[in-house]
Amino acid sequence: EPYGKPGRIVSALDIMIEGPLGSAAFNNEFGRPNICGYFRSYEQRIKTADGDEVRGYHKPIMLAGGVGSIRPEQIDKLDIPAGSNIIVVGGPAMLIGLGGGAASSMTSGSSAENLDFASVQRGNPEMERRVQEVIDRCYAQGSNNPILSLHDVGAGGLSNALPELVNDAGKGATLELRKVPNDEPGMSPREIWCNESQERYVLAVTDDRLDDFSALCERERCPFAVLGKATDDQQLIVSDEVFNNHPVQMPLDILLGKPPKMKREVERIAVRQDEFDVSKLDIKKALHRVLQAPTVADKTFLITIGDRSVGGLTARDQMVGPWQVPVADVAVTLTDFEHFTGEGMSIGERTPLALLDAPASGRMAIGEALTNLAACYTGDLSRTVLSANWMAAAGHEGEDARLFDTVKSVGMDICPQLGITIPVGKDSLSMKTVWREDNTQKSVTGPLSLIISAFAPVKDVRKSVTPQLVADKDSGLFLFDLGQGKNRLGASVLAQVYARIGQQGPDLDDVSLLKNFYLAVQEMLEQDYLMAYHDRSDGGLITTLCEMAFAGRTGITIDLHKLGDKTLDILFAEELGAVVQVKRNNFNNIKQVIEKYNLNGCFYQLGQINDSAEIIIQQNKMKVFAESIVKLRRSWSLTTYHMQKLRDNPDCAQQEYDDSLDNEKPSLFSQLSYQTDEDVTAPYLNSSAKPRMAILREQGVNGQVEMAAAFNKAGFEAVDVHMSDLLGGSLDLNSFQGLVACGGFSYGDVLGAGEGWAKSILYNSRAFDMFSAFFLREDSFGLGICNGCQMMSNLHGIIPGAEHWPHFVKNNSEQFEARVSMVEVMPSPSLFLTGMQGSKMPIVVSHGEGRAEFREEGQVEMSIEQETACLRYIDRNSEATEVYPANPNGSPQGLTGFTTDNGRFTIMMPHPERIFRTVQNSWQEDDWGLDGPWMRMFRNARAWVG
Repeated sequence: EPYGKPGRIVSALDIMIEGPLGSAAFNNEFGRPNICGYFRSYEQRIKTADGDEVRGYHKPIMLAGGVGSIRPEQIDKLDIPAGSNIIVVGGPAMLIGLGGGAASSMTSGSSAENLDFASVQRGNPEMERRVQEVIDRCYAQGSNNPILSLHDVGAGGLSNALPELVNDAGKGATLELRKVPNDEPGMSPREIWCNESQERYVLAVTDDRLDDFSALCERERCPFAVLGKATDDQQLIVSDEVFNNHPVQMPLDILLGKPPKMKREVERIAVRQDEFDVSKLDIKKALHRVLQAPTVADKTFLITIGDRSVGGLTARDQMVGPWQVPVADVAVTLTDFEHFTGEGMSIGERTPLALLDAPASGRMAIGEALTNLAACYTGDLSRTVLSANWMAAAGHEGEDARLFDTVKSVGMDICPQLGITIPVGKDSLSMKTVWREDNTQKSVTGPLSLIISAFAPVKDVRKSVTPQLVADKDSGLFLFDLGQGKNRLGASVLAQVYARIGQQGPDLDDVSLLKNFYLAVQEMLEQDYLMAYHDRSDGGLITTLCEMAFAGRTGITIDLHKLGDKTLDILFAEELGAVVQVKRNNFNNIKQVIEKYNLNGCFYQLGQINDSAEIIIQQNKMKVFAESIVKLRRSWSLTTYHMQKLRDNPDCAQQEYDDSLDNEKPSLFSQLSYQTDEDVTAPYLNSSAKPRMAILREQGVNGQVEMAAAFNKAGFEAVDVHMSDLLGGSLDLNSFQGLVACGGFSYGDVLGAGEGWAKSILYNSRAFDMFSAFFLREDSFGLGICNGCQMMSNLHGIIPGAEHWPHFVKNNSEQFEARVSMVEVMPSPSLFLTGMQGSKMPIVVSHGEGRAEFREEGQVEMSIEQETACLRYIDRNSEATEVYPANPNGSPQGLTGFTTDNGRFTIMMPHPERIFRTVQNSWQEDDWGLDGPWMRMFRNARAWVG
């Protein structure tokens, strides 16, 4: 049926297929790593005081947030002197966001799915990238930053952002409405003033810095406009030269004054749900159901469409170990390209629990966020902060009281006891969907939902642990049971898959116990006592153990007798806790830590590794469950397989699902023909001469910073070169010995990947002559990575020896692919790959159009014979492959890197610049040292220059 047909609401399945693709596409193009998230699928009929009703999620909650670092001098907004220029920078005004809450919430049931177009957000990530580049260039000037104060444009558009910008400095402003860049001139004054077109900021710049700011915007091709001036008088005056009037003219203290407090009279309504009886359930059938529930199941279909490595500062993403299994507890980033400090970010949420006990769901969300965060080395909780996203169906029977009680418990009880704060958050109070279908009114009301994101500085990212079990029989598995034996099954995934909810769910009963647990784990990380760590949450203890076994591909034998005799309760209850793997020679050490933090009453030995490739559960040495890891893994990945089959190329989905049958050989490994710590640039380390390297970018490119870091480390002087510098004449390639074209989405890839960038060279006489001369020089060299590879492949006609290079088209999977793939360095004259031939190692892949397409038949074989093909994807058996996902794009014979006849110019789709340090790799070999295998590439270039 067409989406616009009245009476039909878009299905939750449609939303889960299309929604993540849109958000991932924006994030990929903007250029931020997507390394943390959650997925909750829920629908349940529950009892109410008046009968029963359907609760759950029909429309999705989607979170977007990030973590980074900021210098102290950039934290505070500065005063805005009267006469300062008030500027809007970024995209034009559009009819966006004007439909408001009525269009987004659909509480009335009168709206069809083809909602008022003016209410719908449309994203332009390439514009967002240009704005970000301007801001980056400003703050990079440190104390000389031309921006006095900055405010994003979000809800309410300019009508909110501009008054807040000047009011923060105790000023007013006189502004001209028609100076606002506008894509739809027919908009009324109110629409221009209030539209929520994104990718915009408002800011203040003094007259003496306006030319500097203007030059930066021009360089980045980022639109901006001076709307007016700041004034000492705290009046906001907006003039309109078309109608020759003032649509806004009022004191700011009236506009931004405090509104009267709203009073709501609410009633607490308690309804006891039916008991959930598990006595007759079969463990094996129950486990397979739980493993396939979307909340628990493999999230690969959501993860591999999102770039996780852009920026080069990702230390821990979702994918864990040499089999790249998505089970990580915490996302960890690096502070910079030299040190080992960083930032940790985790998520906690237990929304179905709110239907039984709303405050408990809030407490458990915090508990889960912290048991996830504990996997990285923060030292303690002293610098941990939380972001709280609150969602509720305000006005729905009993929900307002539940919201009040939960906010009170979280904000005035739990967080003060833990000594942590919630400085930021967001809310949505329209979590109800009503529609008509076949003349029947239907509704779904979301449970009260608190999503907690926890952030903390990390002292040493190398001390993070993952759920990957190590196949070492001289070790043991231990459980921290913060539920202290209660094993409450209410609102669990087990209950959900049997269409039940139960009566009592888990809770954070003892805040001091959680705090002591966190401190104990941190001490164990500091002392390197832990081999593996995984928190207990959705799906319970059995899911925790399965995911650890999937990541390490090793069997385990568990005995539950110390935990009681209610086997299903023990295995499926979602109480707070964690499982750790510890080497035998550290048993006494961890016992001392346990005693130090008074955790003896909740710490149990569970079992150990076995040889059987099975998960075996015993009660007093009597086997109650046994199943092969492969069968369980297939069950766990079934949901992602079906989602990929519906959404992507079904052949690729089948190939990836079949790949999970191989339990023996890991998909990632390392066989190097050189030592990673061998520095071929050693003879030049003390040389004062640093060859100039043009780090070349075009609008939409987002990978230049990590590229510059890699070349700087190799001994080059990396110089930021925008195409506008070359086209405008402020820079010339003559002054550079090398150039590297970086990754990203030049021109948003609207003309085909890299083609718009190539045409800006081929069809501009100045650029054509400059690049042609550069390629013809005997002392020049160059590299093209990802988008830069696609661009340079389109310049094959002016690069000597590149006649047989392919061009690059859409991946076979029909999706953006963010993977860690195995490649082999082939024999070739490429100066970048000197001494690396024959090596096999992992590399990061992030592209949507990476399949090599050759112009003539026979060119694949010719490029191998003539050694102009220099890099190819291989499978776990070291064979060149076209099978997905080992070959993420379907390139013939796995070919993904090419060089010229003389080896001076090389292009490749994967990203060596994002993983030149060992710590940047999602999986790493123990013997790599501080430098990853790909650092050699950049050092080879420096050695070639001499």
